[in-house]
Amino acid sequence: MLRLITDFDGPIMDVSERYYRVYQLCLEKTRYPQQTITELSKAEFWQLKRSHTPELQIALQSGLDAQQGQEFSQIRKQIVHTLPYFQYDVLVPTALETLTKVQAAGVDLAVMTMRRVRELDYAFNQYNLSQFFPENRRYCLSNDYLKTRDIEDKPLLMARALAELPPAADTWMVGDTEADIAAAKKHDIKIIAVESGIRDHSQLAFYQPDMIVTDLKTAVDFILKQ
Repeated sequence: MLRLITDFDGPIMDVSERYYRVYQLCLEKTRYPQQTITELSKAEFWQLKRSHTPELQIALQSGLDAQQGQEFSQIRKQIVHTLPYFQYDVLVPTALETLTKVQAAGVDLAVMTMRRVRELDYAFNQYNLSQFFPENRRYCLSNDYLKTRDIEDKPLLMARALAELPPAADTWMVGDTEADIAAAKKHDIKIIAVESGIRDHSQLAFYQPDMIVTDLKTAVDFILKQ
């Protein structure tokens, strides 16, 4: 049996609009009255995020001072993963057809994400994604899980998945961050990194995945040819 474990945000969901809306809100909440700020365009902002630019640096580039930057970072951390903002997430354009193709090919499909249960459920209900991932193929954080860092938490999630899932002859992972690469490498799983998410090519390359491709569709096309 061939298994594909895919991350959710990046390969399947485009989160750029959510992150940008939160950025705009944080600017508005931290600017002084009459202060001149330089709001980045969405393209400028997203490129900074993809190159892993620290939040404080993004705040400073937008015209805030260091004290405001600290407040900006705190507010962002509090709200970026809250339900009112998940409505801005959209499917990566080719995601649905790709998941359909994987399913039709008889591949065992699982999702592994740093979202909490309620956050994943929200997206699943919005886009009818349960058809691809039954509950026993969803690996995410419990609603009360105390996060440390994704690069530490995700390998733990992978360990749980591998302990619970039935054996597979061949397993691949697709993800868009260093946490996905770390989780796969720690457990000797082949990892394809995609550029449709929150890290650019140079950031992904630094962590040495087996391959870097454009998106989930390209990754799946490659896997199915093996």
